[in-house]
Amino acid sequence: MNAAVRYIIIGIVVLVVLALFSPFTQIPAGHRGVVTTFGKVKEEVLGEGLHFIVPFVNAVHKIDVRLQKAEGDGEAASKDLQTIHTRVALNYHLLPERVAITYRDIGGPSEVDQRIIVPAMQEAVKAATAQYTAEELITKRSDVRDRIRGFLTERLNKHGVEIDEFSIVNFQFSDSFNEAIEAKTTAEQLKLKAERDLQRIRVEAEQKVAQAQAEAASLKLQKEEITPELIKLREIEAQRLAIEKWNGILPGVTGGAVPFIPVGQAQ
Repeated sequence: MNAAVRYIIIGIVVLVVLALFSPFTQIPAGHRGVVTTFGKVKEEVLGEGLHFIVPFVNAVHKIDVRLQKAEGDGEAASKDLQTIHTRVALNYHLLPERVAITYRDIGGPSEVDQRIIVPAMQEAVKAATAQYTAEELITKRSDVRDRIRGFLTERLNKHGVEIDEFSIVNFQFSDSFNEAIEAKTTAEQLKLKAERDLQRIRVEAEQKVAQAQAEAASLKLQKEEITPELIKLREIEAQRLAIEKWNGILPGVTGGAVPFIPVGQAQ
């Protein structure tokens, strides 16, 4: 075996050894590296990029610190003892600078979700639901959401979990409560309609009174304007109209006086 072949074989062996026991590790974007030395977690967290480690001594656990989503639901009793089924959604991420502590105390993202996130959401929903009546859960939905988020923030921050968004997906009530709400809504609508009808009747009555008063005032004014001179003028106008319409033929009647139509004397 000549020297060239020997060097080639040695190079291949070195590459294989480096591939199997590489002293370097690469942390991808959106991740952090948790280093353990013979199983013990180091507080130092590796950022994105290439890092040197000691083979056989150090192990690197790549933890995803990007935005995560968790959903949960459960039943809880309201302040007025109504059974409420609630579904909530949570967006969160692991704090990059504390990911080593989170990994040491809890584990990776899947363990965080199952051991911390889901139980915390269920507990928060039960605690908040008990502070409100079933009807208030509807009318004060934003207050309920803020109360649940505050509880989750306090509970999760100490485990290195940061809340980004929290929302209540749905409240589901019992059939009896839904029927009661529907009946109340119908009653309120009927009450509102009755009030509007009463207001309309009042307005119409006021309009009729105002119209009658206006007509009475008009008649009174006309009566005050009638004078003897106006009556005489109306009689003269009536006679003039009668003369204009007369065809020169006297009425064919028997008995009684002949109607007298005054005419001017000849000059």
